[in-house]
Amino acid sequence: MAVFTPVSPIELSHWLSDHQAGSLLTLTPIASGIENTNYFVDTSSGHHVLTLFEKLGPAELPYYLGLMQHLAQQGLPCPKPLPLSHNALFSPLKGKPAALVSRLRGSSVIAPTLGQCEQIGKVLAQMHLAGATYTLHQENPRGTPWIQSTARQLSHLLDSGQQQRLSQALTIAPSFDPTLPHGPIHGDLFRDNVLFEGEHVSGLIDFYFAGDDNWIYDLAIVVNDWCMTPAARLDATRVTALVGAYRANRPVQPTEQATWSSQLTRAALRFWLSRLHDLHQPRASQLLQPHDPAWFDNVLSHHLEQPPSWPC
Repeated sequence: MAVFTPVSPIELSHWLSDHQAGSLLTLTPIASGIENTNYFVDTSSGHHVLTLFEKLGPAELPYYLGLMQHLAQQGLPCPKPLPLSHNALFSPLKGKPAALVSRLRGSSVIAPTLGQCEQIGKVLAQMHLAGATYTLHQENPRGTPWIQSTARQLSHLLDSGQQQRLSQALTIAPSFDPTLPHGPIHGDLFRDNVLFEGEHVSGLIDFYFAGDDNWIYDLAIVVNDWCMTPAARLDATRVTALVGAYRANRPVQPTEQATWSSQLTRAALRFWLSRLHDLHQPRASQLLQPHDPAWFDNVLSHHLEQPPSWPC
């Protein structure tokens, strides 16, 4: 959520005329993130988030925006897209497809409590079950083909130790398995994409890496971010709390449990590669804040050296 495409108040006011959003009051750029241009938008009708999609095109957006709409209708705390006058969920702005969604209350947490870990485990399971009835389908955009392609592009930039880890991880990391429970996954439900009010989850945001994949993989993505110590090691207490709450709302099959270690490896590999990609192939942005790939290199190293067992 950086600013690649500047938008002026006059330009936005004109674009808003096709929405039932009221008149523009304030327009504030959002600096965090790396994929799209985002602004906080306050109008006479309420508080919203404007997104200009820098990579996604009109053919892809119905899946993402429709998923958010579907989950919100199922009672999940997700942003609701604001339709245009002709019921479309996006329209061009500054030459980019753009959408306006509701702004949710709350704030993200850096150091989650055990209670907050339990809550995100519970809500993640609820999200998976609610998404099972979503009728649109799309392959995970950061699935195995992307991982393999990006690894080939970046391998020459790595030192010998990193190349060895990359090769080992590519051998271990599983692909999508249609025999395991699957459906829409968030794919990027890190701490900065979850809002809390106290111990209560008030918002799940940034669904633009969503796609159809195994739910156990999405759980591994969450654990890799929510349950790590500063030394990039799994915190067993937080893992047990988060996974236990998830299982209480969606039982995890033994066949899923058997893939746990490899799913954690796959999740760490995916984000190590994406951060390496953003570091070595950056895009121009007024407020771009790329993430350090070294963190997920350390997480991946830990999983390869000490393969984690199923925690519950």
